[in-house]
Amino acid sequence: MHPAEGHPSERLRRLGAGPLSEHELLSLVIGSGNRAAPAGTLADRVFDLSGDHLRDLAQMDAGRLVAIPGIGPAMAARIVAAIELGKRVGSARADREDPITGPGDVHDIFAPVMAHLAHEEFHVLLLNSQNVPICQRQVTRGILDASLIHPREVFRDAIVLRAAALILVHNHPSGNPEASAEDLKVTRQLGKAGEQLGIPVLDHVIVAGGTFSSLAGRGLLRGADGAG
Repeated sequence: MHPAEGHPSERLRRLGAGPLSEHELLSLVIGSGNRAAPAGTLADRVFDLSGDHLRDLAQMDAGRLVAIPGIGPAMAARIVAAIELGKRVGSARADREDPITGPGDVHDIFAPVMAHLAHEEFHVLLLNSQNVPICQRQVTRGILDASLIHPREVFRDAIVLRAAALILVHNHPSGNPEASAEDLKVTRQLGKAGEQLGIPVLDHVIVAGGTFSSLAGRGLLRGADGAG
């Protein structure tokens, strides 16, 4: 076999991306490497830092990557950009004309972007009258706090885009999908605002790694404090 046939770029050309290992894919993102080390060695170092876990790799930022010998700011930016692009491609279902049929569909949209975050994010998914996604918007980043989430920010795009309904989505970096008291407070607050605006909140889905919970599915969407 010619040496080039075993190179990741040649394997990609012949076989497509599917059969390539994560190490080979990362080597291709890195490129030719540099004088300090070839691409394969640098990929080894990145995976050593991440403990060979894709979850940890997905949380890598440029600051951690440039601490690896042989990886400079430009290469670190390339790796982070590739990871982010993969997340966005994974969540591209929100741009297709498939109706949302349940919380599992919501998890499929948001998990690629949110499941492995080390911080909390709060998003809204806007739907038309057939429950087909119109778009998604990030509202806040950081620990969910009802005092920092104003209904105006949540419903602004829903009003402009004439959404028929929306779904609240946020993640739990701990991996525990159970709703907290603050989660219920936020849900109750926004549910009431939606009723007043005529844009109902259909669900609040909590993404926690590979699992999720649905407040609507558990009967917690309305009256989260016990009130009907």
